[in-house]
Amino acid sequence: MAHDDKTPMFNWRTREQLFSRRVLVLDGALDDDNGTLLMTQMLQLAAEDAEAGISLWIHSPGGSVPAMLAIRDVMRLVPCEVSTLALGLACSAGQFLLSAGSRGRRYALPHARILMHQGSAGIGGSAVEVEVQADDLRHTVQTVLGLISEDTGQPYDQIFDDSLHDRWFTAEQAREYGFIDGIVDSFWQVVPQRQKVGIS
Repeated sequence: MAHDDKTPMFNWRTREQLFSRRVLVLDGALDDDNGTLLMTQMLQLAAEDAEAGISLWIHSPGGSVPAMLAIRDVMRLVPCEVSTLALGLACSAGQFLLSAGSRGRRYALPHARILMHQGSAGIGGSAVEVEVQADDLRHTVQTVLGLISEDTGQPYDQIFDDSLHDRWFTAEQAREYGFIDGIVDSFWQVVPQRQKVGIS
């Protein structure tokens, strides 16, 4: 008989230990709750030390578009570098946040997989409501694809065409496309370095 109360493998104690080392983790789907948590944690770490880097580790099937856009805004707002790392899976919103990291500090583990697509949205209601929703969806898609173009260096039209259907990338393909800057081969690539204090 299955039980819903199994002990999570990645608990809050582990998260707190990583947070104290300036590492944030998106594990699972991105929603409004964990999205808000990631934003507030990022702002808190930046307020504590504006020069030390922050790492965002990603293993996610995707999720909330408003949350991912807000997180990217915060990543651009804070003065410190935000390094990103695809652990195993970075799909949709996960891919978006991966490529939104500080240029030169975006990584993937060797066997990580990255998925880009436009996502989907349920549209329904009266004709007027459908028209309003369609306009909003069009604006959102254009915004997201424009930002991916900016982050990867790929032309907007290329991003648009490639996102029409699920497109999977290996770590090497993601590097060539511009989602990441490198494939991890050293532990120190993915761990935030604290600023040294005192006389050297």
